[in-house]
Amino acid sequence: MKLNCVIKNIPRSPDDGKILDKLSRLSVASLAESQGKRNVMDPGIRPVISGTRVAGKAITVQCFDADNLMIHAAVEFCKKGDILVVSTLSETRNGYFGELLARSYMGAGAVGLIIDGGVRDVKDLRKIGFPVWSRYVNVVGTSKKNPGSVNVPIVCGNVKICAGDFVVADDDGVVVIERNDVYETIKKAEERDKREEETRKRIERGELGVDFYGLRKVITSLGIEYLDNIEEIDGGK
Repeated sequence: MKLNCVIKNIPRSPDDGKILDKLSRLSVASLAESQGKRNVMDPGIRPVISGTRVAGKAITVQCFDADNLMIHAAVEFCKKGDILVVSTLSETRNGYFGELLARSYMGAGAVGLIIDGGVRDVKDLRKIGFPVWSRYVNVVGTSKKNPGSVNVPIVCGNVKICAGDFVVADDDGVVVIERNDVYETIKKAEERDKREEETRKRIERGELGVDFYGLRKVITSLGIEYLDNIEEIDGGK
């Protein structure tokens, strides 16, 4: 694959808006389970603003270590509903992204940032309400003089992601949904949420998961004993 390049156009569809609307209503947990726990980013990438959920189409950026030149380059090709996903050549903790870049991306219609690296200006990011998931917070900035790429396949949080793939992020983490799998994943996640709503009602009625999940048989098969008190262990010795 050609490196050090900017791909101006990413896969888009007239249905993307409807897809993002549905994804924004589904949790990362439901989507992750619906994909067989695949494409879940490293849990070290955490939200800067808690209580936020975003869904967007990926604009991917591969940065040179400690250099954010390509983040500046990518904003030109960002559109409403996109989410910036940034990786670096190796693990670096610099603050690649701050308030001013956030304002630029907000103006382009971006819904957030996922970065396998550092950010800064956290107070201001929270103030302007730009959702960010990052591995580090670090005041040390970057240079703007080294090459990288925009909208090529990258690995972020140990997950491969291509430009135009869908990303959902909330307090639990970040999940990637490949474009070809998005309809099936949404269907499974919606079905899972319906099942969980029924389970929620059973719990509210006082039923126990150990019963309606059939876990008592599992406990018995593992040889786990129920004793009345601690003194019964080893005959009270």
